[in-house]
Amino acid sequence: MGFIKQTRHLLQKEILIEWRSKYAFNSVLLYVASTVFVCYISFKLSPGFKESEGYPIVWNVLFWIIMLFAAVNAIAKSFATESKGRMLYYYAITDARAIILSKTIYNGLLMLIISILTLVIYLLFFNNTIGNPVYYFIAVLLGSISFSTVFTMVSAIASKAGNSSGLMAILSFPVIIPVILVLIKLAKNAMDGIDNSFNYEQIILLVAINVIVVATSLLLFPYLWRD
Repeated sequence: MGFIKQTRHLLQKEILIEWRSKYAFNSVLLYVASTVFVCYISFKLSPGFKESEGYPIVWNVLFWIIMLFAAVNAIAKSFATESKGRMLYYYAITDARAIILSKTIYNGLLMLIISILTLVIYLLFFNNTIGNPVYYFIAVLLGSISFSTVFTMVSAIASKAGNSSGLMAILSFPVIIPVILVLIKLAKNAMDGIDNSFNYEQIILLVAINVIVVATSLLLFPYLWRD
């Protein structure tokens, strides 16, 4: 069975398992809705807080903080939920690269759905105008892909080291912080309606990071897989 066909079948397996249980999706969606509601109540109860003074900046930063922790909850256990018997079975019939790629694609699709739903919930609770909706959606799309590539790779590494949560934080911190900073800047430019030419650098940088992380995953995971 070819590499592409293996990846497709593994991706279908991931989607089917999630569709049957909906555990990751429902838990993350509950977290997102409750967090947005708490932020909304906090803003309403804050005396003297004016929407015209710094509100878009706070709105944007909080959105990406929520998305960061949602990604951790949804993706961090990608490999932790796989039993040793199932992993041994995969080892016998599939290519290691197909496994890591299918996990990355699945997590990217999951994060994209969660990101769009979070943005919709955010817009329902907060009255805020996005100057350039197209570029803000591009930021959400790239953010979803970035979170999935980084945390899937880190989850794969941590799974071979006893699923240590401390290792997850140490490995993901140097990569995810620059990604968050670029996403916040790109999204802020889109909210302010700044000329599109100022966004190309951030978009190229995010695409380059994702390409490097995916390439690293495809090169590194087969060696981890042997252990």
